[in-house]
Amino acid sequence: MDPELEAFIPLFPAADLDDPVAARKNLSELAAAVPAPDTGAMDVEDRTVPADPAVPVRIYRPHQAQGAIIWLHGGGFVMGDLDTEHPWAARLADLSGAVVVSVGYRLAPEDPFPAALDDAYAVLTWAAGHAAELGFDPERIAVGGHSAGGGLAAALALRARDEQGPAICFQLLNQPGLDDRQETWSRRNFTDTPWMTRDKAAAAWRHYLGGASATPYAAPARAADLSGLPPAYLATAELCPNRDEDIAYALRLLQAGVSVELHQWPGTFHGSQAILSAEVSRRQIAELGAALRRGLAA
Repeated sequence: MDPELEAFIPLFPAADLDDPVAARKNLSELAAAVPAPDTGAMDVEDRTVPADPAVPVRIYRPHQAQGAIIWLHGGGFVMGDLDTEHPWAARLADLSGAVVVSVGYRLAPEDPFPAALDDAYAVLTWAAGHAAELGFDPERIAVGGHSAGGGLAAALALRARDEQGPAICFQLLNQPGLDDRQETWSRRNFTDTPWMTRDKAAAAWRHYLGGASATPYAAPARAADLSGLPPAYLATAELCPNRDEDIAYALRLLQAGVSVELHQWPGTFHGSQAILSAEVSRRQIAELGAALRRGLAA
């Protein structure tokens, strides 16, 4: 493991989703400790997207933005909100020059699948219809997210393709949760890795699925056909249970004729990019911004 990251492991709370309320409190405390980003070069606005129910969003608009991304926070489908994601959404907007529409989707287990995906799709449709008002080119819309949010973004791309929804030009998938099964080498062997373990991943999927069988819109790795999807950037952490399902998904996208950039970060663990004092974390975050800038310009 990267020595700059290893020193912080004792500060992380236990990797446990059995008590969603406690887990949300832990994540909020971690997010509050992240240095606040500078938002002076952008407009930041909270809005509510009309839907059933309405979906809260926070919009980050850099000056002279050329494209936008529908951004979905991590948290195992159980944790996270617009405030916990603020440090990362603001940095992504600053580094990419894109409008970032951060989505406060409904959380499991109170609202299991497909609630979060329905919220994300409502925001995608709304943003595409309000591109002029929001200040971006309607043909330059990306989807993306971290962890569970990355899985939601991949599912959003599948649904938009299948339903002839708004055109998506790029997917930015950071350590996405794509597969509810426990079959890959990394899922079977990373039983006690920092922040994300096999048991925590399994609990996240149990909460999200709510006892229902997984479909490709819940777990994109189950999709039989990945053709016709937008180009993608996938980033993986070396010591992460999601690692191998992400690499496999990238390979399947390539085999389906989808252009893919795959970046495996050595010595990292799931979510470790939040440790901003580490050089590898700063490189990870900078690369997400650069990848989005490239994807929207293509």
